[in-house]
Order: sequence, then structure tokens, then C-alpha cells
Amino acid sequence: MMCASATLDAKKKQSADSPNAQQARHLFMQAWQRTFSSQGATLHYKVNVANLYKTEGTIWYKGKKSRYVSKNSNGWNDGVTAYVTREKRKTVEIHSGTEKGKYEEKFSFEPDNYTYSVIREDDGLLVTIKAKKGVDGVKEAKVLLDLATHNPKRIRVKVAFLWATINISNFKSGGIDDDLFVFPRAKYSGYKFVDKR
Repeated sequence: MMCASATLDAKKKQSADSPNAQQARHLFMQAWQRTFSSQGATLHYKVNVANLYKTEGTIWYKGKKSRYVSKNSNGWNDGVTAYVTREKRKTVEIHSGTEKGKYEEKFSFEPDNYTYSVIREDDGLLVTIKAKKGVDGVKEAKVLLDLATHNPKRIRVKVAFLWATINISNFKSGGIDDDLFVFPRAKYSGYKFVDKR
């Protein structure tokens, strides 16, 4: 009985959303799925957090697995164990591959906690999501999608009172080999291993 009630409530909510909100949510969830689904994705990113912090690199996702390459560190997460190399310190940190990192906690996302809208701009479709009252973490995000492919091109995220801009290039969905997420231990045999699990 509760399940039927929840289904009816969800249908009422969806029908109460404007066509613009429904389209915006569909576009956003489509881009989210292309990036974080089991088929995997890769992209190059340039991050700028309110001109206080800047970084760039390349990242690969596939389900719960991830791999990244940046200037000062590299990371492998096979879904069980995560390894982070610190090149300057010549260390390898070992973490649980299932726990969320400090940034992942701040950028957690539950689709029903947000309102959605979309407008067409010269360089793409701009999807805006805004947190509903009482939602922690991401307060607002503006996601620019390519007009033709609907792939993400730029994300502006507001956490607390700061805005972070993530410019995305070389986005590719699918075709990610599982071997990419295996830590090449032999390559780092001269490094100090620090277990932080």
C-alpha cells in the first residue's frame, strides 16, 4: 500500500512540474548517466574555485571505479581500494575505495532535492538546478550542455557562498577498459606506502 502511495505521489509531483522543469531534469539526468554509469566516461577538466584554487587534469569513471591524472598526484580506485600518488613526496596513500572523500561529500547529489530549469544560450543548453530548502551540500549548479550531443561543457557549482567553475573538454562516454583502474604497484616500488584505511 505504501509503495502504491509513493508511486502516486511521484507521478503527481512529475505532472506538477512545468514542461521546462521536466525537460531540464531529463537533460541533466541524461548527462549525469553518461558520466557516472557502468559504461564509463572520460573527460579533461579545469577547475577554478573563486580564483582561490585552480587545478586541471583528466579523469575516468566507470560505475564505482575512477582514475585521475593531475599535475601533483594520480589516483586509481578499483571500487575496493583507492591509491593516490603524491609525486613531490614520493608517497602512495592507500584508502578504502568505497568511502566518499571530503570533496565527494560536499558534492553529493540526490535528484529529488533540486528544482530544474533550462534555457538555450548561444553556446549550448544551460541547465540550472537549485537546492530545495534545507538541503546541504550543493546549493546551485549551472550545467552547460553541448547543443548537438548534450554532453557537459562547463559546470558552475555553488557550495555555501563559493562558486567553482569546471570547464570540460574531450568528453567521451563508454569504451572504458577496466584495466585502467588497476594500480600499477611495480611502477611505484620506490615510493613510501601510507595506509589510511
